[in-house]
Order: sequence, then structure tokens, then C-alpha cells
Amino acid sequence: MTSLAYDSTAMLGRQLQRIKHAPGVLILTQTMPISMLLFFGYVFGSALAMPGEEYRAYLVPGLLVATAANGLMTGMFQAAQDSHRGVMDRLRTLPMSRAAVPVGQSAADLLTTALGMVPLMLVGLAVGWRVDSGPLGALGALGLLMLLRLATTWAGLYLGLLTGSEEAAGQLGSATFMLPLLSNAYIPTDHLPGWLRTIAEWNPISAVASAVRELCGRAAPAADAAWPVAHPVAGSLAWCGFLLLVFVPLAVRRYANNGR
Repeated sequence: MTSLAYDSTAMLGRQLQRIKHAPGVLILTQTMPISMLLFFGYVFGSALAMPGEEYRAYLVPGLLVATAANGLMTGMFQAAQDSHRGVMDRLRTLPMSRAAVPVGQSAADLLTTALGMVPLMLVGLAVGWRVDSGPLGALGALGLLMLLRLATTWAGLYLGLLTGSEEAAGQLGSATFMLPLLSNAYIPTDHLPGWLRTIAEWNPISAVASAVRELCGRAAPAADAAWPVAHPVAGSLAWCGFLLLVFVPLAVRRYANNGR
């Protein structure tokens, strides 16, 4: 256990250095959600039944959750890049714990995501979003966001090791952009057609977005919603726990077995 902690810390430092030498990626991941907030909030918001400020208050938690779920794409691309360029093969030759590389990568991603969400939250406060539930509710919402980021990062790490190709990971990662669109992150699901509403409300992003809104003191979800959205905190924990239970052992085994 001590070896794993030491080796994971070393891999955490490696990953942070990697981010330091590619600041453009970090800046892009921070500015994109803010751009979407301003565009959706002031352009699309005028076409919805919600008044502008109310829609922006609804939208901010959805964008926070979409940012957290983006761990799927970043984890996938980073793992595929290291695998494709032979970095993983060189790391496997070192006398270190086999789990240290994915653990270090996921820890570094979690840290940078937490810091990267701060500008979005500040802009959200400036355009009308508020946390009405006090510090405990805010901490609970932040904890769920980080749990979702951790779960999706591990899923992405496994898929990146599975593809082993930067090009394939990039194409597959771009498809993940559809996941927030098929959820309640950007619009309420109440008026969607029945079959589409069911798909959207069983999307893990919908559960976490509803949980963040509820923990921040916003309106509770509709009683006739699907179970993960009707009970959003429990639904979020169930989805994130499921993803971690499935993808953590798969990613570690895939890395330990030389990508096979």
C-alpha cells in the first residue's frame, strides 16, 4: 500500500508537469464552459419559457456536471496518447506498482478539474446563479461533481487503453459531446417525448445535474421523473459507484497486462 501511494504520487507529479507544459489545453477546458454559459444563457435562454436569469441559474449546475463528465474524453485521450507513443511500455519496465499510473493520472485530473471549475462558478454567480442551501449543500454538490469526474476519468482511461490509438480516441471522444445533450444538463426534460425523456433521465449526467441543483437549494425534480432523477443524490451515488466498480479493475488489469 505504501509503494502504491509513493508511486502514485510520483505519477501525479508527472501528470501535473505534463499539464504545465501544455497550458493551452487547460485554458481551453476552462474557457469553453464559460463561453457556453454566456451563449446558451443569453441566446437560447431568450427562446425558452424560463426567464433569462432563472435559466442561467438552471444552466450553471448542468455545465458544471458536463465539465465533470468530460473526464471520459480527457482520460481516454491521455491514455491512448501514452499507449500510442510507447510511454506506457516504458513505464511498465519500471519497478513500480501497476496501479500507480492510472491512479496518478486520475488524481491529477481531479485536482486540475477542481481548480478549473472555479472560474465557471464565479461567472455563474455573476450571471445570477446562487447557492441557497449553505456551505453543507455546496460541499455536497462539489463532492458529487468530483465523484463523477473520478468515475468518468477511470472509464476514459480504460477506453483509451482499449483503443491504443490517438486518432480512434479522438473520434470516440468527440462523440461523448452528445451525452450532455441527451440529459437535463441544458434543458428540462419535462416536455420531451416519452421515450426520449426516459433515455435522458436515465443518463448519469441527468442524475448528477439534478442532485447538484437540489443540493444548491434549487427546485426539486418532478415526482414523475425516472428513479435516478426523482432521487438524484441516491441515483448519482449509484451511477458513480457502478462506473468505478466496473472500470477501475478493468483499467488496472488492462495496464498491467500490457494493453491486452
